[in-house]
Amino acid sequence: MSDLLKQYRDQIDAIDEQMLKLVNQRAQLAREIGNVKNGGPIYRPEREAQVLRRLTEHNEGPLSGDAVTAIFRAVMSNCRALEKELSVAFLGPLGTFSEEAANKQFGGLSAPVQCSSIDEVFRMVESGQVDYGVVPVENSTEGAVGRTLDLLMATKLNICGEIALPIHHNLLSKSDSVDQIKTVYAHSQSLAQCHQWLNAHLPNADRQPVVSNAEAANIAKNNTNGSVAAIASTRAAELFSLNNLASNIEDDPKNTTRFLILATHDVAPSGKDKTSLVVATKNVPGAILELLKPLADEQVSLTKLESRPSKIGLWEYVFFVDIEGHHQDAAVSKALKELEARSSLLKVLGSYPVAII
Repeated sequence: MSDLLKQYRDQIDAIDEQMLKLVNQRAQLAREIGNVKNGGPIYRPEREAQVLRRLTEHNEGPLSGDAVTAIFRAVMSNCRALEKELSVAFLGPLGTFSEEAANKQFGGLSAPVQCSSIDEVFRMVESGQVDYGVVPVENSTEGAVGRTLDLLMATKLNICGEIALPIHHNLLSKSDSVDQIKTVYAHSQSLAQCHQWLNAHLPNADRQPVVSNAEAANIAKNNTNGSVAAIASTRAAELFSLNNLASNIEDDPKNTTRFLILATHDVAPSGKDKTSLVVATKNVPGAILELLKPLADEQVSLTKLESRPSKIGLWEYVFFVDIEGHHQDAAVSKALKELEARSSLLKVLGSYPVAII
C-alpha cells in the first residue's frame, strides 16, 4: 500500500468515527423530541421535508441531491425507530414498485406489511393495524389509478405525503436470450408502458396481464424452459433470481408513478405544499368555470383536474383537484370556503409536502 493511499484511508477512518459520533448525538436528540411529543405522531412529513430541502440546497457535492436525500432518509428512519418502528402497508408482494416507493419515503422498511389489494391498504390504515399506507394514484404515461380515487372519496383517512417514483422496467427471465422468449407477463399498466419496445423486439410474443409485476417475476422464476419473461424492477430480479435481458424498456424515459401516503392524522405546513380535494357540482352550463373562479381570484395555482364518475347518478361526475399550497394558508383557506359555497360536494383529502425527488 502506498503512503498516499494509507493517508487517504486514515482520513476516511477518522471521518467515519466523527460521523458515527454525530449520528448517535442526532439519535439521542430525536429520542428526547419523542418524549416532548408526549404521544403525538412520530412521523412528521412536513418536518422531514424541511430537513431534506435544506440539506439539498446546501449540498456542494460531489454527492448528488438524490444521494444526500437517500442517506438522510435512512438516518431519520433509524432515529424514528428508537421511538417506535413504524408499520407501513403497501400493495404487495415484495418486489413491486409500491414497495420501492415505501422504502424510498421511509428510508427502508424492516417490517414491511404486504397487502393483496389497494382496498386492503386502506382498510389496514383505517383499522389502526398499521401506521401508514402507500398507494399508487397516477402514472405519467397511463394516467390515474381509478380504484385509489374511488377509495379516497369514501375514506376518512388523510393524505399526508406523496412520492414521485421514476419507473424503469426490465425484461427478466431464467433464459439468457431475448430470442427464446415466447410469453411476457406483467401488470397491464406495465405492458402498456412498454408496448413500443415489445412491438420492436418481441412482436410475436404473447402478452399476459397479471395482478402485479412481482407475480409476473414469480411466474418467470418457475418457468423451466426459459420461454417466459416478466416485466419488473431490478429489485424483483434480485428477489426471484432472474436474468436481466434488457434494461429500461419503458417507452417514455421520464415514466413516473405518483404514490400517496395515507394516515389518520393531518399534516402542518412545510413551506412548499400541495392540497388535494374532491369536488362536485350540478351538471349545468358554466358549472366548472364557477368552481375554478375562487382559485383564480385568490391566485391559487391548479396543478391537476381529473374527472371521475360519481357512481350516484348516470353521467354525473366528481372532480379530483390538486392545488398549490396548504389548506391553512390564507389564500387557500379563503378559496376553499368560497368553493364550498359554490359546490354540491367538497372534501379536502389532505395537505402535504410536495414530493422531494
